[in-house]
Amino acid sequence: VQTLALVRIAALVAVDAPPVSYLLNLEAASEVGIDPEEVRGVLIAVAPIVGTARVASATGKIVDALDIALDVADVVAQSEE
Repeated sequence: VQTLALVRIAALVAVDAPPVSYLLNLEAASEVGIDPEEVRGVLIAVAPIVGTARVASATGKIVDALDIALDVADVVAQSEE
């Protein structure tokens, strides 16, 4: 299951996927025990194949996805108050 999640992240980099795709797949990866260091390893592994520009784009989109997750968590927390 972990291998599948890591391969999906690599595929997202290859197709220059949008942040929401990273959000969904990183959440699933986290649920099966994949940590940020393993995601970094995937980015490093695919860089020679997809190019550094694609990896830089993926990194920015991962940051955007994490920002979205934090925003959603804030809205949920505020609605529970």
